[in-house]
Amino acid sequence: MLHIEHIGIAVKSLETAVPLFEKLLNTPCYKTETVSGEQVHTAFFKTGINKIELLESTSEDGVIQKFIEKKGEGIHHIAFAVENIQEEMKRLQDAGFRLLNEIPKQGADHKLVCFLHPKDSSGVLIELCQDRND
Repeated sequence: MLHIEHIGIAVKSLETAVPLFEKLLNTPCYKTETVSGEQVHTAFFKTGINKIELLESTSEDGVIQKFIEKKGEGIHHIAFAVENIQEEMKRLQDAGFRLLNEIPKQGADHKLVCFLHPKDSSGVLIELCQDRND
């Protein structure tokens, strides 16, 4: 793994959270995006080489909405940049980690992503991210 790519934070409302994080981080939101396959609206902030991703559910039965109902707003996942997501997925699977998706899928911010089961990483949802080459 190269470095922490971003930290994902589940929020009820981007309309409320974006101005709050702009003040907190003293930087503007540089990108918003909808990832239909994940039922989520995202907003990104740069903090040095890392990023913060705010996640708002687009559906009442979406993963982010369920997370907020169970745990409240807060840190949802930590994403790590990788050079080759398929090699990293194989390495981690061979090491006993369970993957939540068997093949990389389209994520926000022009990334291919894969998530690891949080039960295998001390309760932390881990996301692997690779820049898409298209």
